[in-house]
Formats: sequence, C-alpha cells, structure tokens
Amino acid sequence: MMRQVLVFFLILLFFPLEVSAQQEESFDYWQDNKEMIWRGVQSFMLCNGVFTSNRTVDQVTEQELAYVRGRAGTTLDVAYEIDESKKTTIVGTDDSDTPPMRAVYREGLGCIIMAPDQTFADIDSYPLLDTPPLEGDPASIPWPDGDLVPEITIPKEVDKEALKAASEWAFDRATHGTTEQVTLSLMVVHKGNIILERYAPGVDVTTKTRTWSTAKSIAVTLIGTLVDEGKLSLDEPLQIDWLPTLRSPDTDPRNAITLRHVLHMSSGLYPVDNGLEYATGSGLSYWAGASSIKGARSRALIREPGTYWDYENYDTILAVYAMKKALGSDQAYLEFPRKALFDKIGMRSTIPGVDRFGDFIMSSQIYTNARDLARFGLLYLNGGVWNGERIISEEWIDFVRTPAPATDVRDNFYGGQWWLVPTNRNDVPKDAYSTAGNRGQYVVVVPSHDLVIVRRGLDFGRQGFNRWDLTREVLKAFE
Repeated sequence: MMRQVLVFFLILLFFPLEVSAQQEESFDYWQDNKEMIWRGVQSFMLCNGVFTSNRTVDQVTEQELAYVRGRAGTTLDVAYEIDESKKTTIVGTDDSDTPPMRAVYREGLGCIIMAPDQTFADIDSYPLLDTPPLEGDPASIPWPDGDLVPEITIPKEVDKEALKAASEWAFDRATHGTTEQVTLSLMVVHKGNIILERYAPGVDVTTKTRTWSTAKSIAVTLIGTLVDEGKLSLDEPLQIDWLPTLRSPDTDPRNAITLRHVLHMSSGLYPVDNGLEYATGSGLSYWAGASSIKGARSRALIREPGTYWDYENYDTILAVYAMKKALGSDQAYLEFPRKALFDKIGMRSTIPGVDRFGDFIMSSQIYTNARDLARFGLLYLNGGVWNGERIISEEWIDFVRTPAPATDVRDNFYGGQWWLVPTNRNDVPKDAYSTAGNRGQYVVVVPSHDLVIVRRGLDFGRQGFNRWDLTREVLKAFE
C-alpha cells in the first residue's frame, strides 16, 4: 500500500501537467457577456455607420459588420430599429434574455453606446460637443488645408505604371492576398501633393470610417502638445487615482507607472484584452456602456513598469486620462482635440468618440476620412509644423519613432503609439513609421522619400493586410 502511495506522489511530482489538464474548464462563463457585447457592437456600428458615416444599412451590414460573422451569427440576425429623427439605434428587441443594446448619435462626438439598463430617456444626460465648425468651405480651400485639389499630375521622376501597379496591389486582394482584405481607399502624397487617390465603390472623399487603433497615434499627438507645454511629463508618475481605493494609496506600486511606460505599452499592468476583449476589459466600454476610465484604473501590477511590452487598449486610455487631468475641466477636455490639432491642420471630418461619461476612447474610437489622415501624416512628415505654426515638437516626433526599450527582444517594432519597421525587414526604409488599426487602417510616413501613404480598409475574417508590403510596392514607383 505504501509503495502505491509513493508511486502516486512521484507521478504528481514529475507529471504535474497531466494533473492540471484535469482542471480545464469547458463551460464558457463569459457567454452572456459576449452575446450582450455583440449586440452592442452591431448597434454601435450601425449607429455610427448611418449617422456619422452617412452609409446605408446595407453597406453597414455588408462591410462595417462583416467581421462579426462567425462570432455572433449572421449580422443583424436579431430585431433592430433605427430612429432617423432621434438618431438612435437599438439591436435585440426580441424576447431574448440578452438585453437590447442602444446607441445614440451626439453632435461632435459621434455615437455613444448606452448601458444595458438604460433607455433612450437617459439621452439628455450624455455629453455633446456643439463647438461651431471650422470656418470656410473646404471645397474652395486648396489642399492640404482644404479639399480643393487640382487635376492630379504625377511628377516625371515617378514611375506611373509602378504607381498604378501598387494601387492594383492594394485593391485587387483576390489576386495579391485574400478576398477578406477589402480596401476602401488609398492615397499617396508626395512632397505634399496628392499623386494617387482611389476609392472603392460606395466610398468617396467624404466617407468617414472608424480608425480603430490608428486613434492611438492621434491620441499621442494630442498628449505630445501638453508635454511640449510642460503640462505633462514623460517620466513623472501618472498621478492616477487607482482602483480599488486602498487605505494607503501612497504605497500602491502602480504609482511608479509613468506616461512613458503607458505610451510604450509597457505599463506592467495585468493584461485584459488578450483573448477576452469582446467579453470584458476595454470591450465593455467600447460596446456595452461601461466606463473606460474605471476599467483602466482597476488592473493590478504584475511586472516592473517598462520591462515588458504588452499591447493593451487600457494603457492608451490611461494616458488619455492623464491628459484630461492636465486640462482641468470637462469642457476644455472635450474641445481639446479640435483646438489643439484638428482645426489647426484642416481635419474637419474627424470625430473623436467618448463613452457615456464623456471620456475619450482614443484607443480606437475616432471616425475620419482618408484625406484627414493624410493631413495627419503630413504634419509628421513636415516635422510637426503646419503653415509655419509648430503643432508638435521635433523632440516628440523623435520619441514616437524611437523603439520602446521592451521591444528590443522582438525586433524593435513599436515606439510611442506608432509602429516601426522591424529590424529584420530590409525592403523598406528604416525611417518609415506607421499608425495601425484593426481591419487595415494605416498611415505610413516615409521621410526619406517625402511620402505619406494612407490605406483604409474594412477587412474581415482572415485579416493581416501588410502595410510594409504596401510601402514596398509604392516605393517601386520611386526607384
């Protein structure tokens, strides 16, 4: 008997994985949350598609919601309603146990997803931004401040056929990649001039779509203006009021986290978006009406800040929260993106989204068009100066383009909320850097070629449109 017991404990000692395998869970404890969130995704995307982007329901269903397929069944497979006069949507008006999810368009801020226990009677408590639009008619203002563009001419030194081939490479994904990569628009700006601009059917220069994580690069630009002014500092603690509230908040180890850490995606905080984004974490604020700030402040520290790179929406949201605190008032905060950046460089079609508490979700939730993103890229290409006015410093541009220390073991591919050319890639210039958003949203800046490339997509299923491959193809026209 003793021998059998000894053998049993030896098995436990030398084969622990076999024992732990018996503890695998087969039940999906997050299923109810997932069903609620996917209704929220559909309601929110439908609301922004119709009221922010001026797209039809069919277009939203076929493209904006295409990536939902396979996760929540056929898109809009539950009853929904759109109120054109109130600019609201509701998805899930059936008798299901899953609550219906509501969204409402608010002036200047796009659509806001409501909490599951709210009704449209709560709309008046939601924020709005009624700041008058930028003066002037963009159709009569020359590019890049406006949208008046003369007939596009391609300089003699640019290979027209190679440029055309790059355009086909981007749009004809059935031949060059996958049918699940859907290019909506492509712009190439050389020496400040548009030399290529192409749109898919149903899309034009006015069409605003979601930036997804390209918003992070816009957020870091706004934050940079405050660092330049001395209102924020890269290497001082964030001064966040962390949750849960502790008896001795001064001893909270999270107090060591700096602005540099979160902008480098190296906060050391517990990861929440790696696998359950559409059940918990930032997904609850994106699609289910939860507070983005409360969730961001509730993660525990599991690593020394600055030592480990982990891509988390909440790290960006913490940086934006620090921006809010530096600005002082809610109204100044809501007006800040327009006053500090958008209005200064003619980004008239760019709408930053908020949660229902009025906090910007700049990790993902900005709607804009291809030309505004080209203007944004030009600001960086021109060293942070627009029409003689310095918007961001060269030092800040150097910061966003410098590899985060924690990426040193993984090809130095990420800077400060901008993506860098990996060290193991030699077919594009090393000075190139890029925004990157889900479903293929890219702004690529190539200083050595005086070039900005914008690609907007609504990729779905097997995504993975490669911005560096696109850059390689475009640069063939400049050889």
